Amino acid sequence: MKVNVYYGGRGLLDDPTLYVLDKMEDVLKELRVKVERYNIYEHKKEIATLPQTFKDADGIILATTVEWLGIGGYMQQFLDACWLYGDKEKISSLYMQPIVMSTTYGEREGELTLSNAWEILGGQPCPGLCGYVEDLVSFQMNNEYTLIIEKKAENLYRMISQKIKSLPSSNSAVKQTVLRTQQLNLTPQESEQLSKYVSNDSYVKQQKEDIEELASMFKDMLGKNTGDDKEPFVKEFQSHFVVQDDFKASYSISIEGYKNPLYIGVNDDKLEVYYGQKDADVYGRMPASVMQSIVDGRMTFQRAFMTGDMTAKGNFKTLRMLDQVFLF
Repeated sequence: MKVNVYYGGRGLLDDPTLYVLDKMEDVLKELRVKVERYNIYEHKKEIATLPQTFKDADGIILATTVEWLGIGGYMQQFLDACWLYGDKEKISSLYMQPIVMSTTYGEREGELTLSNAWEILGGQPCPGLCGYVEDLVSFQMNNEYTLIIEKKAENLYRMISQKIKSLPSSNSAVKQTVLRTQQLNLTPQESEQLSKYVSNDSYVKQQKEDIEELASMFKDMLGKNTGDDKEPFVKEFQSHFVVQDDFKASYSISIEGYKNPLYIGVNDDKLEVYYGQKDADVYGRMPASVMQSIVDGRMTFQRAFMTGDMTAKGNFKTLRMLDQVFLF
């Protein structure tokens, strides 16, 4: 029999969880169980690969310490990795015993969190151990506490060796009917390979750089649509301009798919329309299809704004004047 221990604390010398684990490991080794401990804080750069260590285990212990609230970041990341990259078929056969010690408050909630998480993952949680420790020395010297810890280790051994089953729980139903997180249907080998990629910082960094380079390339390709004489919508605005006495305003409208916003400047009978960056009284954003509908006369700026097809900020009185300055 083999039992893996995953410790989610920070490894502090006065951490009561470490004392509990040492006692439990001693009992399991006396029962001729092979025990292997993984201190998650020592594997923080490859947490995503830790679920692959389940392969030859018959059971596991998830142990953590509540220092202020919750099960701690390392343990949460480990559970996330189990959900994303773990072999669910293997997890379904694994017995898990939660061990949560607290130096503040919340050890019972922490134990329940681990049990619930393991059930949702499809595994088989065992009765766990939790406790509050105010003084580590007095805790270690208490023989009754030591006996309780040893009994828990024996119970874990008994459940694994006898393959004791438990009644179904609602957490299984939650996984099947409520939980909507998209999962990749990967083989165990593919999951293992993916977890290695995810934990490889240089690989992830290179992938991000490649994506940014591609995004920049496509933006530049889209931006090439904005030449001086072939700029879309510019001629339409120029040909439908209606002079307004004593009216001065400027607009900067970002059109999806174009590198630069469309700038419209009105000063009495003078009109500027071009693509470029410039300060304006009103800033707007819309899809190219909406702008096309406006210049075709099938929609107004006011209607586009009211229906949410166009977003804008600035002087809304100035925004409403667009439909009077340009009659499409």
